[in-house]
Amino acid sequence: MVSAGEKQAFMDYTNVSRETFTRFSAYETLLKKWNPVINLVSTSTLSHVWTRHFLDSAQIWALRPENTRRWLDLGSGGGFPGMIIAILAADHTPNLSVTLVESDARKAAFLASVKQKLGISVEICIERAEDLAPHGADVVSARALAPLSTLLGYSALHTATDGVGLFPKGKNHEIELTKARKYWTFTEKQTPSRTDPDGVILTIRGPARVADTKNR
Repeated sequence: MVSAGEKQAFMDYTNVSRETFTRFSAYETLLKKWNPVINLVSTSTLSHVWTRHFLDSAQIWALRPENTRRWLDLGSGGGFPGMIIAILAADHTPNLSVTLVESDARKAAFLASVKQKLGISVEICIERAEDLAPHGADVVSARALAPLSTLLGYSALHTATDGVGLFPKGKNHEIELTKARKYWTFTEKQTPSRTDPDGVILTIRGPARVADTKNR
């Protein structure tokens, strides 16, 4: 059972309206209904969904650049962080366009159900991230999708010139950064995670392949 304290912590952090809180409660119900069939998230995390998934995703929202208009979430799975972003956008910035990319048709069906039940404006693409046409997004996000080197390729392809990649990473983030720098140049900022004492959210700007920079 989810504790009232976890819900309150989420409310205190996000400062959402009562209507939006109701949407998140409905999202929790849908997640628990679908999860035994599709395995959207680890079963062990369902009793902590408000912190492990909702708050963990909401902290990424807080790092978006000012005047963000297009948000692309890759490998959305159960909707983290993309659907959380879309719900928060409906409450704070309704003009923000959010696109969720998920190649698994069953998970995409779940996302479509959440969209319909919650009345959220969000685009759902049933496609692999590497097959998606360049998106020109202000923000590209992905949670537990791929190593940073791979995510940088997606970010380079899909972000606008002044866009950013927002990627939560766990305790091995420094190892991933070291490996990524063998193939990419980029600037990064690390923000400590509110839900993982060893984790960070990486804000990535200007990724370019090392070979490309050498040939300039």
